[in-house]
This record gives sequence, C-alpha cells and structure tokens, in this order.
Amino acid sequence: MNVLIYPIATEKAINMIERNNVITYIVDLRSNKAQIKKEFEDMFKVKVDKVNVEIEPRNKKRAYIKLNPQFKASDIALKLKLV
Repeated sequence: MNVLIYPIATEKAINMIERNNVITYIVDLRSNKAQIKKEFEDMFKVKVDKVNVEIEPRNKKRAYIKLNPQFKASDIALKLKLV
C-alpha cells in the first residue's frame, strides 16, 4: 500500500513549510499516523516529530508532517518541486 499519495502546494501549505517546518500530504484513507511517519522518514531520510491528520469531506485524508528541527521542510519541498 502506498501511504503517501501526493504533496499539497497551496499557499497555506507553502507558508507552513516556511514558518512551521511542516509538509502537507494527501495520504491513503486507510493509513494511520505511524505508517505515514515511517514511509515519510524512509522516503526522505529525515526524522519526523509529529503527524496530524484530517479527513476532508471529499473522501481524502490530509497529513501535516512536522519535521525534527535538525531537518528543513524547505529542502524536501525543493526535492518535491513545491517551491
């Protein structure tokens, strides 16, 4: 199962990258926080401090992935071509 589906590049999501060190992703509806954290850490070789999720009305699940301060969300955003 692919947990991470695609990153979000809205104005709010970009502000969260710059201000809060948070990357926002649409994730699989069946996934849990531990699965999201593990896949993100494995994919980008970073340490995740916290994962918050929210289920949208359109049957999508959004994950807010807060990185450890020693890693920069802006570096990952560059790899994903978000900024």
